[in-house]
Amino acid sequence: MDPRRASAASGALAGLKIVDLSRVLGGPYCTMILADHGADVIKVEPPQGDETRLWGPPFAVRADGSRDASYFLGVNRNKRAIALDIALPAGREVLLRLLDGADVLLENFKTGTMERWNLGYSETLAARFPWLIHCRVSGFGADGPLGGLPGYDAVVQAMSGLMSINGEADRGGVRLATPMVDLATGMYSAIAILMALQERARSGRGQFIDMTLYDCATALLHPQAANYLLSGVRPVALGNAHPNVAPYDKWSTNSGDIYIAIGNDRQFRILVQILGQAQLATDARFSTNADRLVHRAELRTALMQAFAQADGHELAERLLRAGVPAGLVRNIDEALASPHAQARAMVVQTDDIRSVGTPIKFSRTPAQMRCAPPIFAQDSDAVLSECGFSADEIARLKREGVIAGPRAQPRR
Repeated sequence: MDPRRASAASGALAGLKIVDLSRVLGGPYCTMILADHGADVIKVEPPQGDETRLWGPPFAVRADGSRDASYFLGVNRNKRAIALDIALPAGREVLLRLLDGADVLLENFKTGTMERWNLGYSETLAARFPWLIHCRVSGFGADGPLGGLPGYDAVVQAMSGLMSINGEADRGGVRLATPMVDLATGMYSAIAILMALQERARSGRGQFIDMTLYDCATALLHPQAANYLLSGVRPVALGNAHPNVAPYDKWSTNSGDIYIAIGNDRQFRILVQILGQAQLATDARFSTNADRLVHRAELRTALMQAFAQADGHELAERLLRAGVPAGLVRNIDEALASPHAQARAMVVQTDDIRSVGTPIKFSRTPAQMRCAPPIFAQDSDAVLSECGFSADEIARLKREGVIAGPRAQPRR
């Protein structure tokens, strides 16, 4: 057995086989979560490869001399890779053999593509593989006015309202810098797959999971959507401030910016005492959170000078240890190098690739960083052999272009 698979045997999802046809971010992020915890994820790429292998710089030079972008490397560790042209009838036959014994199929083709290939869940897969869980990630789903149309993270941020509440009120909507919709869809999809597996343990039956970027983006609109649905007032961007709690904002100090997140009146009393402004706790304008929200601008004016005179590093540490949520505003390099990130194993090295660690910490079945993201098609022969393909069959499939060897040039 491949030692990379053997080392997965202790993971929480050991024995789970996932065929992953997805590319770019949402789907691959989902399957990396599952792969980190022992699932055997077979990443099936088209002959030109997952397009994010080219989304650089920066690039890493791989063992075979090829280059892969950091965007790809960040979400594809612990997987095995084959390259298969599913657009060909013979490629679809290979896929069906891969699915024999698989627990999960995940794909993010444009809605209707699998059905055109006679690989739709209701039409084909459910009858042939009744235990299979088929998870589809799409922009908008198959139904509704936008059903079947393509969706990308930034566009869905705009359409869902997420962009309208990010940034400053006088600037208009600002895209969240991290692709939050794609990442959240990946996380929601992982949860959905695990739910379906739990239900299958009772019923013995698989099912189809319809995951969309639009639905997941809408689900992220808390608390602004809840505020609107109760009040009828359109939420607006508040910069770094919180719509429901104050003071909950970024502040400038004499040694950099810090963020303060006051969740209750007790924390506010501690904050103003440490800042030397204890009288503000008994000021009728600021004594409760509701009062502070009404007088948000006045409160900010009252606190700005005290923050400006403080050492941000010392103040953040003192507040945090006093029970007041506070932290330095760090750059990415500073955050990843912090002692706490290192202690929590949030930066890991797998072979020659460094990546962000898993936030899921089990006491008995911890995640394992078994292998770096796969080189294009590096496991094609091994995976197909496990599925019963002979060496002659594999050689024929390569000659016919059904499975790929060296990476093909992207189609234009």
